[in-house]
Amino acid sequence: MTDEMMNYFRVIGEIQNEIKKASCFDEAIKVGVQKILLAFPSEYAILWYKEEEALHPYYWRGSKDFTSCIHKMGEGMVGRVYASQKAERLFEYKKGTDCETDKDFEGIDIISMICVPFSNQYENLGCIQLARTAESEKFNEEIADICEILANLIAIQIDQIEGLNPEWKFDKILLSARDIRRSFQNGDVVTTVLRGVNIDVYEGELLVILGESGSGKSTFLNIIGGMDSADSGSIQFMGKELSNATQEELTTYRRENIGFIFQSYNLISTLTASQNIDLIGELVQEHLSSDEVLGMVGLQDKKNNYPSQLSGGQQQRVSIARALVKKPKLIFADEPTSALDYATSIEVLSVLENVVKSGTTMVMVTHNEEITRMAHRVVRMRNGRTYDVTINRHPVPATELVW
Repeated sequence: MTDEMMNYFRVIGEIQNEIKKASCFDEAIKVGVQKILLAFPSEYAILWYKEEEALHPYYWRGSKDFTSCIHKMGEGMVGRVYASQKAERLFEYKKGTDCETDKDFEGIDIISMICVPFSNQYENLGCIQLARTAESEKFNEEIADICEILANLIAIQIDQIEGLNPEWKFDKILLSARDIRRSFQNGDVVTTVLRGVNIDVYEGELLVILGESGSGKSTFLNIIGGMDSADSGSIQFMGKELSNATQEELTTYRRENIGFIFQSYNLISTLTASQNIDLIGELVQEHLSSDEVLGMVGLQDKKNNYPSQLSGGQQQRVSIARALVKKPKLIFADEPTSALDYATSIEVLSVLENVVKSGTTMVMVTHNEEITRMAHRVVRMRNGRTYDVTINRHPVPATELVW
């Protein structure tokens, strides 16, 4: 028996067991695709899901952000596989033969690709696409056969889980980062922190970037926030290129568009809560009042308190109010709850949840896996690259998070 066949029988049991334990439709799909990837590692794996007469990326793994990609029925490999319900196997993938598929993987050295239907006995849900680069071996017929069987098995298994209708739809791209690279030099030692990060941020979303210490997530946040510069790559905010911006232009970008929430609060100890907020509000012509934003975070009665007279959670809520006073288009939150206990963290996350519901876009960096459940999208980083991206069709309220 070949290694592929042994993997196949092992994965069947794992898929059945794990999907039975899944608490929702989203989790079941993610678990299924991850099991396929464990059996047959690929640099890129995308589950395309049918919604409103088109195929959208629902869950994927790889360094490219596929959120805005879409295929109509019969269009590209994805659309053809869905329409025909027949797998396509390009064991020797060559660019230039399929413009729609080439567009999805633009700039990526794909050498082998397969795409299989994702269907159960009742409906055609979508398809699963796997792609390998020059770093891996090419696919073969046996692997393709097994992937097709596993995809059908996953679809059949998740049919037993009651799903919900999608609650979040991505809108316009607010910020786009492409191939962001950053290294730091200490003497003769050069440390590469970002190795080509590609992420889009959509208007109105809560995007969580998850990763362990050293994964590059905070460095990336500082770069797209205009507080650090990349060695190379492109950053566009509302269509305007920022990668070559002057310091004056970056200052304007931060002042007029961005709010920051830091792990350590960064409040000025000699100023009251209101004064800390007013100091930032005075940087722009149109701003909210300190009383208004303190009311939004539930701290109107603490406006005359100094930071030393506030708890950690209250200080963080003041820093949230400070970020809101400028009416920013985008808020960056770097580990906003890491210094807080569980109960206080939930209070702060509930405030952030309401900020996003009010229409403000937020990018939050964290190492806490549980917080990802409240996000619209989750980008996982590892070793300076995006590792996988998940769209949460139904984020949970902050009050339901447990750790």
